[in-house]
Amino acid sequence: MTRSEHDTETLIRDSLDRLAARAPDGDAVRDALARAGRQRRPATKLALVAAAVVVLVAGVFVGTRAITTPDLDPAASRPVLGYSPGWLPDGFTEQYREGGPGTAPQVRRWFAGPAEVTLSVYSTADPEWSQTELRIASIRDQVLVRGRVAMVTGDTGTAALITWLADDDHVLTARVTGVPEARLVALWIAQGVTAAPVGVRGELRFGALPAGLTERSAAVKGTGPGDASTELTAADPARPSVPAVRVTASAGSPGVTGAAPVTVRGGQGFFVAGREATVAVRLPSGRWLTVSGARPEAELVAVADGVRLDPSPDYRWLGRATS
Repeated sequence: MTRSEHDTETLIRDSLDRLAARAPDGDAVRDALARAGRQRRPATKLALVAAAVVVLVAGVFVGTRAITTPDLDPAASRPVLGYSPGWLPDGFTEQYREGGPGTAPQVRRWFAGPAEVTLSVYSTADPEWSQTELRIASIRDQVLVRGRVAMVTGDTGTAALITWLADDDHVLTARVTGVPEARLVALWIAQGVTAAPVGVRGELRFGALPAGLTERSAAVKGTGPGDASTELTAADPARPSVPAVRVTASAGSPGVTGAAPVTVRGGQGFFVAGREATVAVRLPSGRWLTVSGARPEAELVAVADGVRLDPSPDYRWLGRATS
């Protein structure tokens, strides 16, 4: 059912009223942040947290715009992620980045032992996220993020998810798990997010893909440069959320015991049959290239043969708090 302009305005007005009714005292916010074990922040930044839960200006929406620089231009298998956090809890290091062309989600993850922080960006051009503003307006558990109404879901005390619109084109989420006072930690993180882009440059780039498949995503992950890996996926445009082919470069052996020999990239490779078949070959660097998917052997070999290797991947940010 399509909502009228009047219904939309009513939802937003009601959401602002709920925010005003639920706003806690600023001293209570500071006490809760201290219990979460964070270092004392400058007064100007503490004001941002208070602003997130106290309505200062009703109905004012402040957005941010993604920016790019000449050395951060999106390219095939080299996506640019448009947003970065300004603050993270102590001890968290970035270990995952993923993005892709078009409306593909952008994902960044930080870990501290079992605890995790995830910052995700979605396009409002994606039908799944096109009605997010109305969903936020209709939910009861709301806060303010950079002057815009946001919703809180999954609040368990040690986990929370905050969702907001950075502008008319981008929906952002900040998810925190395994952290005391997770709601306030997620809110603090959300308040500090800005349109500061970072790149994803792994050691692989797609070459020619089988007919009917297009590039879906590129990801880099690892606890540090020493165990870094790159993963590319391709999909059928009719089912963009389902990877049809997955290509990985990593130091770990994919397990080829009992595999059939096959020629890959002009050398000895291996083929493992199954519902998700796999082609693997050891690269001159000693690392392993694997291609898997529910596709014929010849297609997987062709993908492996066409993959281009990047001699200078950017793994420097792995294992660091921010880049």
